[in-house]
Amino acid sequence: MNSGVVLALAAYLLWGAFPLYFMLVKFVPTPEMLAHRVLWSLAFVAILLTFVQRWAWLPKLVRQPRTLRIFALSAALLSINWGLYFYAVSHGRIVDASLGYFINPLVSVLLGSVVLHERLRAPQWIAVAFAAAGVGWLTWLAGDLPWIGLAIAGSFAIYGLLRKTAPLPSMEGLALETLMLTPIALGYVLWLSDAGESSFAAADSPLATLALLALSGPVTSMPLLLFAAAARRIRLSTLGVIQYIAPSMQFLLAVFLFHEPFDGHKAAGYVAIWTGLAIFTVHALWRASRPAQPGAGSPTRASGS
Repeated sequence: MNSGVVLALAAYLLWGAFPLYFMLVKFVPTPEMLAHRVLWSLAFVAILLTFVQRWAWLPKLVRQPRTLRIFALSAALLSINWGLYFYAVSHGRIVDASLGYFINPLVSVLLGSVVLHERLRAPQWIAVAFAAAGVGWLTWLAGDLPWIGLAIAGSFAIYGLLRKTAPLPSMEGLALETLMLTPIALGYVLWLSDAGESSFAAADSPLATLALLALSGPVTSMPLLLFAAAARRIRLSTLGVIQYIAPSMQFLLAVFLFHEPFDGHKAAGYVAIWTGLAIFTVHALWRASRPAQPGAGSPTRASGS
């Protein structure tokens, strides 16, 4: 449990700092940036797998159509999530993206309860209720359907569920997802280059642009690897509430560093969300400080962690 929490905290702290990187590459069109994230992520994970000599799983997938179907779906969800998030950052809508990641834990808790039959304790329900009230208030203030936030929340919550129950470990799973997306990504990048419409053609410093795009590999992969490893070690509901760290950081960056509009009416929604997070954190710390009960079982872990 402790290792899973540490992995989750590391993943969400990295995700919280994402706008700092993506503002540097906001001049790259969203489809092209998505393609580069796929290609450089595959390259980064391939280097890691080669270093630890863990390629034996790949030939066996030919006889595992169910695994291929699961990861085809998770790859599609991942590409949708990546594309929407970069679109939001590059178009000055980081607050909208952070709202999506505030909604996402609620969807994760719902999936954990309905699909995985995870039972929440009373303080956890109170925490979720505060968070739901805050999200509902922010949605009502927006005046229309927050499609960016909802799409980001839904795609990543379902992705988290698939990765928790998927038959491959985190690194192999990410390699397979990016490998499945590579033919489309590579074809698009080559087409842009042939048409003279790639970001390198318009950049003042092509080498600097290449370095920034290559950096998208580790920037994208590291938090995903940490997240997938954490998802196998802790309950989906716990993982969902810890996730509030990332959108909180993104929100603060959007308002105080990038100066996106934010008025006092919205503050009430965020106060409710952060109150829920505080309740959950205090409850988790209290439970961690209690001595272990004789005969108490540990949470069930998925295989391959």
